[in-house]
Amino acid sequence: MQANIVLLPGDGIGPEVTAEAARILTAVADLGGHEFQLDSHPMGGNAIDDFQNPLPPTTLASCKEADAVLLGAVGGPKWSDPTAELRPEQGLLDLRAELGLFANLRPVPVFESLAPFAPLKPELLRGVDLLFVRELTGGIYFGPRHEQGDGDVAYDTLVYSTAEVERVARVALRAARGRSRKVASIDKANVLASMRLWRRSVTEVAGAYPDVEVTHHLVDAFAMQLMRSPADYDVILAGNMFGDILSDEAAILAGSLGMLPSASLGSGKQGLYEPVHGSAPDIAGRGIANPIGAILSAAMLLRHSLELDAEASNVETAVAAVLDDGLRTADLVSEGGQAVSTDEMGRAVEAKL
Repeated sequence: MQANIVLLPGDGIGPEVTAEAARILTAVADLGGHEFQLDSHPMGGNAIDDFQNPLPPTTLASCKEADAVLLGAVGGPKWSDPTAELRPEQGLLDLRAELGLFANLRPVPVFESLAPFAPLKPELLRGVDLLFVRELTGGIYFGPRHEQGDGDVAYDTLVYSTAEVERVARVALRAARGRSRKVASIDKANVLASMRLWRRSVTEVAGAYPDVEVTHHLVDAFAMQLMRSPADYDVILAGNMFGDILSDEAAILAGSLGMLPSASLGSGKQGLYEPVHGSAPDIAGRGIANPIGAILSAAMLLRHSLELDAEASNVETAVAAVLDDGLRTADLVSEGGQAVSTDEMGRAVEAKL
């Protein structure tokens, strides 16, 4: 097949991990007789420096025309002034909104060979296979009013509509049908009116999926239960902010934030794929970043946007095989251990393919 894939390497370690994900996509194309056109475009802090815009119009236009978009990471201390008019993260929020990407899928793969790197007891990790479905274009991040007033008061508004909740709930329920048929919906319905609407809307949609068990959980209690008994859960549905926080918390189950991929999807096949980790400016340019989150994001791209499920599974199997062989990047190495570089990890996965 032919596919046009836009690469947005971004800032910090973004270019390093994106290069390894691109290496894997090229290998998949060569092995399968596919034709992938990979084009890089500026976004984030580097785009602010060069174009005074975190999402230049030419980048946005290319993303809209692409079959899929693969992002590295954006941001860093250089652009972290909270009073600045332009911030790298705004480019990412704008891109999600412009592409209509309302559902963020964040799988948490727990590899048996990495169990020693998680601070939980190994028995708690047996059978853990989570999928977070996070609403992506509503909630407090996109509320209509975000203001820092004069003096000591600032506020953001948390807004959800029934339609916004229902559409992301359907994504979670459909995903559950292909897994263990369980959805845990997260809210704060005991305090927030917007979350009472969330619970009511999820319950309404769940009626059309009688084969899926839906349970409702308050976010604070669930944060504890997620660490106490993670194997009890399968698909976890949450709003924008709660989903962001809980899925980062769950990275501890995988051993490192560098392991986790994500897919941002809308109503069609086009998607935005990115590792969950940030730009990690403290290690940028040192060749020690973990590229597995980016590589697994490329696998999600193959599965969801290009419908190449076998190829996606091959990439995931190759990653597992490399980890089983004992290869580790610096974030996964115990004190005194020997780590492989970003490039060496990418090449090892390519060789397994």
